[in-house]
Amino acid sequence: MSRTCELTAKAVMSGNNVSHANNKTRRRFLPNLVNVTLISEALNQNVRLRISANALRSVEHRGGLDAFLAKADVKELSQRARLLKKQIAKKLADQPAA
Repeated sequence: MSRTCELTAKAVMSGNNVSHANNKTRRRFLPNLVNVTLISEALNQNVRLRISANALRSVEHRGGLDAFLAKADVKELSQRARLLKKQIAKKLADQPAA
């Protein structure tokens, strides 16, 4: 399992630890990933995702998983999130016609 957010593609970054004597050693900056269960109102089901805490705040700010995925760029989403986006878009397209 990679250390990458499934919704925002936020991943591990690298940099330096810099001491007082200005010695530089390599380090890794890990994203704050959390396992969450989000509810898709369009699909009427729970979805388990591994996302960053920042992405969780963005999902809440935009009004839920469905609204977030509707605006999200496909290039940033994981394969599972892309599939969810397609399913939600299809379900929402069918609803007004019915």
